[in-house]
Amino acid sequence: MFSNDIEDTARRIIQAAGRAGLWLSTAESCTGGLVGAALTAIPGSSAVYDRGFITYSNSAKVALLGVPEALLAAHGAVSGPVARAMAEGARRAADANLAVAVTGIAGPGGGSAEKPVGLVHFGLALPDGSLRHQEMRFGDLGREVVRQRALKTALNLLEDALVQPA
Repeated sequence: MFSNDIEDTARRIIQAAGRAGLWLSTAESCTGGLVGAALTAIPGSSAVYDRGFITYSNSAKVALLGVPEALLAAHGAVSGPVARAMAEGARRAADANLAVAVTGIAGPGGGSAEKPVGLVHFGLALPDGSLRHQEMRFGDLGREVVRQRALKTALNLLEDALVQPA
């Protein structure tokens, strides 16, 4: 289902989380569950991954992750503050140690001059309680390409956090 490089990264994440005794969670919008699917494609993932959240709408972000409506109104769903809030909400709701969040505009429509197609924000909630953010502008490369690049970036963020903890 996934390319070898994605499977290899997911396997390293599952193994590293197991060695560290950490629980993982995901909060996804534009990737629609791809990150969780890649992680759970690995045998033994249930030892470190209990649940993920697909929060495609703003109301789902509020209801499932506790993202403040005021934050969504002030910054929009595709923003750094919301990505960080999604990651923290996933960590809290899943009682996990480490969570990654993805929110973006995969296209083909939905972009603007300020927030173009291909803009994706990532949030990472770390075991020490700190939050990280990364913004990527993949470009208008087609919906699936943006989603695949977002998947790879999210997995790389998880792997980096496990290899080099905060």
